[in-house]
Amino acid sequence: MATDLAVVELADRIRAALADRPGIVEKKMFGAMAFMIDGNMLVAPMKGGNLLVRVGKHAHDAALARPGAQPMTMGDRTMSGFVEVGGDVLEDDAALEEWIARADAFVATLPPK
Repeated sequence: MATDLAVVELADRIRAALADRPGIVEKKMFGAMAFMIDGNMLVAPMKGGNLLVRVGKHAHDAALARPGAQPMTMGDRTMSGFVEVGGDVLEDDAALEEWIARADAFVATLPPK
């Protein structure tokens, strides 16, 4: 199975953005690598360079109002509390870091697993 180069490149950028963040663990999920904090998923690079971002149910609608964000679906199921951000929006490191910060703000409210 060939690796999607966009996934690898985005994972490298996420790794760099989280380099100073203690407690980050990478775990295979969603056919790629998810970045976890205290056992809770933060973000995951997806096929085509898109990003799965965990924002929580309360921030879901606000996240969807941001450019490039769409509901995260798996099959015919929409995953509440998660959004998928288009890779074209993430070309700028500041935009990627903003999405990671949104996820981190939510995940910080969760108990460790």
